This record gives sequence, structure tokens and C-alpha cells, in this order.
Amino acid sequence: MTGDRVKSKSQPTQLKMLSSEEKKQYSRHLILDKIGEEGQLKLKKAKVLVIGAGGLGCPVLQYLTAAGVGTIGIIDDDVVDQSNLQRQILYTIDDIGVSKAKSAANRLSKLNPFVKFNVYQEKLTSENAIALFEQYDIIVDGSDNFSTRYLTNDASVITKTPLVYGAIFKFEGQVSVFNYNESGSYRCLYPTAPKPEESPNCSDVGVIGVLPGIIGSLQANETIKMICGIGEILTNKVLIYDTLTMRQLLLKFENTNYINLKELEKDYDFFCGIKTIENAITLEELENNLDKYNLLDVREDYEREDYNIGGQHIPLDELEDRFDEVETSKPIVVYCASGIRSKRAIEFLEEKLNKVKFINLNKGLH
Repeated sequence: MTGDRVKSKSQPTQLKMLSSEEKKQYSRHLILDKIGEEGQLKLKKAKVLVIGAGGLGCPVLQYLTAAGVGTIGIIDDDVVDQSNLQRQILYTIDDIGVSKAKSAANRLSKLNPFVKFNVYQEKLTSENAIALFEQYDIIVDGSDNFSTRYLTNDASVITKTPLVYGAIFKFEGQVSVFNYNESGSYRCLYPTAPKPEESPNCSDVGVIGVLPGIIGSLQANETIKMICGIGEILTNKVLIYDTLTMRQLLLKFENTNYINLKELEKDYDFFCGIKTIENAITLEELENNLDKYNLLDVREDYEREDYNIGGQHIPLDELEDRFDEVETSKPIVVYCASGIRSKRAIEFLEEKLNKVKFINLNKGLH
């Protein structure tokens, strides 16, 4: 299957010829037999939305920008943290605390002045996904959680927009293309969401820095192939890449076709089994009111030794056997690196210590 059936959602207009400066910028594409000027003009006309400007989003954005995709949307509500710099190569220490979407667009505009960037400093939600996706020809998923992946997939199906999927875990990554020429969707590969405790992100388990570069580059490659109408697209199969062994597996999956999906879930966290913790506090708010709370650190020993803000320490995997040790004289703020493990800890502790008030440290120490 080739990419010659991607339909642009932009208004039908006559493609303009490339300027002399654009020809210099894209000279290596122009002499490439399967791209040439016709393919470069297709790239110029294309509109691609990238979900997330993190580990996967950075290489995707860099290569789509360099390739000359005419309009690139970037949606991310996060800011740059120092821990991101190990793998999110668009950023420097000068960007710490700055919006990822905004910082990425500023950096990329210096790479290619012929690309238009639409910056969305917000979270992708059930409320904004459909209207946003309808503006683009292809969606590239660089998210790091199952809630966003299911939301992105469903919005892609409803708006009939091809979706380039990528995921990373420790040393292994996956790439596939969904909802392209009536191909299967993410729900064909993963019909039901995993339990929250079975789906830690890189803030919890880590990731080798080069992996998102490899997987993100493959996502960019599939995107370019679809736009230009070349090659064989990764539909109804998933590529699995292992950095430790350098093995690649190409697995086919059945197209069970969720094309009849008509509307989005109202709450994708609920759909993925993630309980909403009503009580939350920011790190700044906590620092200003430390005397009002007991603290419970549920990270691993090495994380505790590296940095902590005090309080009691019981790793999450020991909590079931040690919950009776928790100090309950004051409301308890539970913290971890990202806020994910602390949520799981609170869900467990609220069942065991139902008279105690537990508060989650929003987004954790990062």
C-alpha cells in the first residue's frame, strides 16, 4: 500500500512553484527520484499535527521541519524540565521552565523559515481534539500515556485522519500507522486499556536517550512517505525495535475496524482506569505550607538518595506490607517523580486508611 491517497484538508489551490531559496533548501530531495519537485510541493502543501513535543515529538518535529512540511501544529501543555534534556534534543538549559510547544517552534523556525508553525500551549482533550484534527492531513502521536493515545486514535477515526503511532519503553519502541486507507486503528492492536499499574511512563522507569530519536525518526519517515505517495506504509502491522539486541520484529495484527466509532469518550482517564484524585497540591503551594502536612515519598531508594523534600519514605511496591507504618497525625501529601505513582499509592491508602486525608503532589517533583 502506498501513500498516494492522503487527501489534503486545505482548500484546493494551485500549487505554486518552489522559490529559488526553497530549491537550495531542499536540493537533496529535488534530485531524489521518488520525491523531486512534485513530492516537495506535496510536502509544502501538507498539514501535520504533532501530539507532544517531548522525546518522540522532538525528532518528529525536526525531520518534518527539515523536510519542508508546509504547516506543522504542535500541541503540548508542558514546560521544559532539566530531566528532559537527556533525550528531548530540541531544548537547552536556557529553555528550562519555558513552554515546550513555544520553545520548539522558536528553535525549528531557525531550521526552516519556509514552514508555518501553529502552537497550542494546551492539553489535548475530548473538547478540543475533533476541531483540531479536522484542520490537519496527518496526526503524529508523540504522547507518553494511554489516555492520550486512545483519545488521539478515536479522534483520528472520527475525523478520518491518518495517525502515525509511536511508543517507547526503557530500551524498546513501537511504530505503526492507523486509520489510513481504511486500515486498522489503535483499538485493533490494543482493544482494552491496560491497568494503570501496568503502564508506567519514562518518569517512573526511565528510557535510554537515543530510543525516542530512533522511533521518532521512523514516525517522521512514515509521515513523509504518506505525503509523497511512496513506499509501503506500516498499516495493519507494528514494527518493534529493541536497542539492546538491535532486533526488529514486524508483526501483523487483525483489522477489526472501529470505523463505526461516532463520538469520543467523555473521560479518557476514567476509560483507562485512572482514578481522579480530587485533592492535589503544587510543589510551590506545599513549600509554603510544609508545617500543615506529613509527607510520604513513594519513590525508589536511589531516587530518594539523589533528591527528596523530606518526610517518610515507603516505596510504592512495599506499601501493601507497610501501610500501617504511615504517619497519620496530619493530612498526608504523597509524592513521587511525576505524580503517577503517588496517585496509585493514594488509591490504595484510601481503602486501607479511609479516615486520613491524602493529597497528591501534582506532577511530582519534576
